[in-house]
Amino acid sequence: MITFSLNLDDPIRDAVTRIRFAPNSNNLLISSWDSSLRLYDVDSSKLRMEAPGEAALLDCCFENERVCFSAASDGSVNRYDLDSVIKVSVGKHDDLATCVEYSAETCQIITAGWDKKIKFWDARSAQPHGCLNSLVSEVESMSLSGLNLMVAAGSSINIYDLRSFKTSVHTKGVKVKCIRPIFNPKGFVVGSIDGRVLLEYICRSSSNEGYAFRCHPKAKDGRRHLVTVNDIAFNPSVIGSFVTGDNEGYATLWDARGRKRIFEISRYPNSVVSLSYSHDGLLLAVASSYSYQEANEIEDPPQIFIHEMGNCDLTSPSSGASNKK
Repeated sequence: MITFSLNLDDPIRDAVTRIRFAPNSNNLLISSWDSSLRLYDVDSSKLRMEAPGEAALLDCCFENERVCFSAASDGSVNRYDLDSVIKVSVGKHDDLATCVEYSAETCQIITAGWDKKIKFWDARSAQPHGCLNSLVSEVESMSLSGLNLMVAAGSSINIYDLRSFKTSVHTKGVKVKCIRPIFNPKGFVVGSIDGRVLLEYICRSSSNEGYAFRCHPKAKDGRRHLVTVNDIAFNPSVIGSFVTGDNEGYATLWDARGRKRIFEISRYPNSVVSLSYSHDGLLLAVASSYSYQEANEIEDPPQIFIHEMGNCDLTSPSSGASNKK
């Protein structure tokens, strides 16, 4: 595995909140507490765009290769034209806007936040399209898989069908830090603040029963070692291969089908706060940054590392061969 860090002439000045690869290229979108949204071309090692703002950016996502969105600490949701670097306001939450997703199926921008609301915006006109305000807790994490919207609030997972807004609620009994989709078969995976990972499939069968495990099963000083799982990313090219990133600075690759650890990448300088695979699964981006979760965090400058995945990393250990979709 070849590893290198992004070389930014103007370093990221505060904690990174989210990194996301573009849908069809190796452009990487970066949001952070320093209020700037950045677009970095990994192939040419060049910063393509930096759009400063007034509030901390807590999430970001792409609509396509030329358009993206951000969610900010002042509740604002903004749209960016990546060619002209023009920023346009989409709307606002009553409290921190913590999550933003784009639905290609419905042409909607979907946002959520600490006001316990999920808002829907028409991407073509940037007009409000609806609001769900039945949540009992602030939204910590949100993901989208086709027409299934997955929302983590407290210890509950709410799954909404965007066609009918029919809801199913899954109570996990743990404080959820992140939720991400499983694509084949469909389901979701949850990372908790106590170091647990829970996989659950929407359509259960004998071959895809859900399960849970701890990323750090060993005891530390006679106590169970509890480390927050900040993010989880599935490799789009290998069925069942995913990586977790935790608050102690470790990224670990797992085989979901074989239910085993593949390997652990060398420890990063700070917490792993966000992960993203490129569209072809050949690159893994890891954001190492303080996260404002611990009182004794070392506030070293954030860094983003890129791993070029070798052939051994594109092989499912449970099958012994590559599982390209």
